[in-house]
Amino acid sequence: MLLSIEELLPRFPAIRIAAVVAEDLAIPGARPPELEALIAAREAACRAQWAGLELSAIPGIAAWRAAYKGFGIKSTSYRSSVERLVKNVLAGRTLPAINGFVDAYNAVSLAHVLPAGADDLAHVVGDVAFRFAREGDSFEDMSGDGELGGPPKPGEVVYADAAKVLCRRWNWRQDGRSVITPATRRTLVTLQSNGVGDVAAAADDLCGLIGRFAGGRAQVAIADADQPVIPLD
Repeated sequence: MLLSIEELLPRFPAIRIAAVVAEDLAIPGARPPELEALIAAREAACRAQWAGLELSAIPGIAAWRAAYKGFGIKSTSYRSSVERLVKNVLAGRTLPAINGFVDAYNAVSLAHVLPAGADDLAHVVGDVAFRFAREGDSFEDMSGDGELGGPPKPGEVVYADAAKVLCRRWNWRQDGRSVITPATRRTLVTLQSNGVGDVAAAADDLCGLIGRFAGGRAQVAIADADQPVIPLD
């Protein structure tokens, strides 16, 4: 199995993706108390670091706003996943409780101000790529509302496998067919940088949390301008 960013590099040369493959997982359906405490500490640290700043002044968020503009997204309705996390935490809300695995990677995303997304590899077909959308791309929104906002438009950046779009607008909305549940045993997590943020450090952080809260084992590979296609097996 391969992950490619090759198609995007001419327009977005600074992108860097850490791919974390986690296997033999035992994902708790409820957030463990130790993870609850860790997330509360990271929320407090986020508020202490960024309180009083406009979101556009946070480097990791500004980088993704620039990327979205780079492929034609001007509406403020469409923001990167990490911007939504940071915005909610700065507004006094907490990270949503989904399950032990999703909550852990959201904690990493918040702390490192990097978008993160995960897919159940039992429902991923063939190789994966960050690429531009194509006519006929298939997407089913994770909310159950079908193709929320319509199907991907040609030229929109998507994350896709050989059969479908896994995430629209780079890291805005996930497809519902590969979401992580307590039944998931093998996952692919991507930690994404557009020139700001240390994806290797974030991947190390995530591997530690996976070991503590979801069991299993994890391996990391990084795609960038020097190595745009990486093996994941």
